[in-house]
Amino acid sequence: QVQLVESGGGLVQPGGSLRLSCAPSGTIFSINAMGWYRQAPGKQRELVATIASDGSTNYAVSVKGRFTISRDNAKNTVYLQMNSLKPEDTAVYYCNADAKLRPWVPRRDYWGQGTQVTVSS
Repeated sequence: QVQLVESGGGLVQPGGSLRLSCAPSGTIFSINAMGWYRQAPGKQRELVATIASDGSTNYAVSVKGRFTISRDNAKNTVYLQMNSLKPEDTAVYYCNADAKLRPWVPRRDYWGQGTQVTVSS
C-alpha cells in the first residue's frame, strides 16, 4: 500500500523557518493537486496551502506571505517552506494528494501520517 511520507518537522523559535517535504512511499500513476493541512490541539484540521498540477497555488489567509508551497512533478514531491513562524503555527502538518494509484484505480485523496511543527521559545 502506497503512503505519503512527510519529513522536516521539528521545534523552532518564533521567527524561524522550517521546510516540510512529502513524497509517496511507492509508485503512483498520476497526481493531480497536492497540499498541506494542519491540526492544532483541540481544533479541526484546516487547509494551509494547495498546489495544482499546473503549479497554481492557494493559501490560507493566516499563512499567505510567510509560507510557500511548491512541487517537483518528476519526484511526485510537495514542499512547504515556512518562514516567520509564529507560536500559532504549532500543529501537526499533514500532506495530501489527489491521486490515481494505478490506471484502473479510481482517483481519491491520500494522506500522510503527519509531522509535528512546534514554534516556541
